[in-house]
Amino acid sequence: MIGFRDASALRSRWFAALLVPALCGAAPPHLKSSPDMGKAEGACRKDEAGPAFIVVPRGLKDRIGWLKAEVYPAVDSDFLQDDKILIAERKTFRRTEIDVPAGGPIELCVRVPAPGEYAISLLHDRDRNHKFNLSGDGVGFSGNPKLGWSKPKAASARVLAGAGLTRVDIVLNYRRGLFSIAPIAP
Repeated sequence: MIGFRDASALRSRWFAALLVPALCGAAPPHLKSSPDMGKAEGACRKDEAGPAFIVVPRGLKDRIGWLKAEVYPAVDSDFLQDDKILIAERKTFRRTEIDVPAGGPIELCVRVPAPGEYAISLLHDRDRNHKFNLSGDGVGFSGNPKLGWSKPKAASARVLAGAGLTRVDIVLNYRRGLFSIAPIAP
């Protein structure tokens, strides 16, 4: 069982505290996690051809903080794995982060290396601390699986990237009561 002391190896404090019972593997000591890992590879540039996801958040609680989308391989052993482990093993990890705009539609673009199957997580980091805060932040996944007390299976978050832009709507979930996390009621 992974405790809070080991949470730095996980994608978010929320998964460390509630959803991920254990993750295996150790990262090479020369790599250090950083909020910038995967951003250069995931950056979309105007008029650049190739596969990318256009992530559209649905059900935002409010218009504060950041939105962060991360792309993982769509297999359970790699889905939500630590960024430095994936990068050290030369596996796909991409990240993009934007300020939540005060109004209007929101889209995050994140480039992927090739067409194929991936899994996407989306974090509404309302306090801008680069970590999931269960009491205030929102989270969602491609495929919009119902969230429980363990991390979603990669198959429930699997999405296929085409040769160009692939739109993915992700419904955000927030804490509701003491023991549940769900979309905000319309």
